[in-house]
Amino acid sequence: MKAPEQAKAEVARRRTFAIISHPDAGKTTLTEKLLLFGGAIQMAGAIRARKASRHAVSDWMKMEQERGISVTTSVMSFEFPIPGRPEDAPDFERLANVNLLDTPGHADFGEDTYRVLTAVDSALMVIDGAKGVESRTEKLIEICRMRDTPVITFVNKFDRECKNPLELLDEIEDKLGIPCVPWTWPVGMGKGFKGVYHLVERELHVFKPSDEGTIAAGIPVEGIDDPKLDELLGEEAVEELREAVELLEGAGVEYDREEFLAGKQTPLLFGSAMNNFGVRELLRAFVSLAPAPQERQAVVGKAAVEAPKPGDPVETRMVDADEAAFSGFVFKIQANMDPKHRDRMAFLRICSGRFSRGMKAHHVRLGRDVAMGNALAFLARSRELVEEAWPGDIIGIPNHGTIKIGDTFSEGKKLRFTGIPSFAPELFRRVILKTPLKAKQLAKGLRQLSEEGAIQVFKPLLGATWVVGAVGQLQLEVMKHRLEDEYSVVAIYEPVEYSMARWITPDLEHHDKVTLDKVMANFKRKCEENLYVDGHDDLVYLAPNKWNLSKTAERFPELKFEATREHS
Repeated sequence: MKAPEQAKAEVARRRTFAIISHPDAGKTTLTEKLLLFGGAIQMAGAIRARKASRHAVSDWMKMEQERGISVTTSVMSFEFPIPGRPEDAPDFERLANVNLLDTPGHADFGEDTYRVLTAVDSALMVIDGAKGVESRTEKLIEICRMRDTPVITFVNKFDRECKNPLELLDEIEDKLGIPCVPWTWPVGMGKGFKGVYHLVERELHVFKPSDEGTIAAGIPVEGIDDPKLDELLGEEAVEELREAVELLEGAGVEYDREEFLAGKQTPLLFGSAMNNFGVRELLRAFVSLAPAPQERQAVVGKAAVEAPKPGDPVETRMVDADEAAFSGFVFKIQANMDPKHRDRMAFLRICSGRFSRGMKAHHVRLGRDVAMGNALAFLARSRELVEEAWPGDIIGIPNHGTIKIGDTFSEGKKLRFTGIPSFAPELFRRVILKTPLKAKQLAKGLRQLSEEGAIQVFKPLLGATWVVGAVGQLQLEVMKHRLEDEYSVVAIYEPVEYSMARWITPDLEHHDKVTLDKVMANFKRKCEENLYVDGHDDLVYLAPNKWNLSKTAERFPELKFEATREHS
């Protein structure tokens, strides 16, 4: 059963995307300016100095505001006119509903970013024009490539001295392996930055420094040879522009819609987020080019709720955004967004159907219906009750400890969306309380931070001292800060002998259940000093080094030692 025509229109106008970049490329500043041009905020919070009275709207956590960095994903929604649509058309035809997810740039929070990329339909990649393609960008684009995510690229900071734009184009193509289709092209840079020429709309946008969102409209020209360009830019600048455009037209890549949607080419735009320049053109291009909500793969039937037995088939199907039955999955959990209420919020990406306030949905993992009357929409920390929502929208569901990352909600269908993993941590610390009376607060804080995916926690089969795992040092600092600030827990974090973690699962394909039960009992008996359970009660082996892990895996070939675990 397909959704009615208006429902299809609501789905078609959704644009759900994540902003990705290397740290300090200007991602959070660009997020602010997109919100400014989208009318979601009236004043952008500038991240300039510790003495600044404003902070980024997307950075709602106290530590983010103090350090001027993003350490958690923010969800923001706003509307923006779709270019070419009649002004007197109904809103659901004229306006794009943009769901923007600002992700942490720092590599230590890569797992949070990875999960966000499972919940979006496209990505906006921000590159520092002076530094070019950096290491973190290369890793993030690899994740996008794994999922064939369409990517639009914005080269930022052209009001400063930058690399030659042709060199930048070549660098993006060489390092990221994705052909570029220039949408706008810069005229000069730094002190000599005069603006950008819109290659598609044939307009010149003259640069004037501004931090208030008051950017003049583009000046239409009759192609690159229009004498008006000579008057506006001067002989030297316009000659350089014409040479570059001639080169791009002769040797450049033509835009191919199918290639873009498959993540095999990227439209390329230039500007300065700090000065609001090129942001409006970026937003216009984005809502025109980015895809509406896409279909998603799900496991269906019995395998959606129970681990399959050896030899059992696992049935999957694609869930289309136009399907009438409601479905969605949780890709993030955040605790204490409102410290006054110590709340926990589950972020759910709607994949199909219509959400309406007061409806009930089936929690597939728990096998029961739950009321969803208090679902929320977000502008970073700000929130409001949701009356209705559609595929592509992100809603927040109050979580009282029953919802986990990867959980699927549906209208009675047994299905589970796939592809939301956890990765084995690389840094480990033993947590020792300074005040033993805070044991309950510590357990609660660690459990909730683990549910968010902010850290991973491990409780030993022998003993009671928690071990925490993280991907990087900054992640550990965030954990320590939040335990003190949100849970009033002060502890000592001792280094431990472990250097890697592996989830233990039986090899169902090659052994029967009786054999595996015996093997597992023997394994627990002989390796109990290294065995822990994580926040999901899954068995984990913590190894001091690669040699130890290899030898243990050789001793127990009936078991799998896995570096990733899919949420289910």
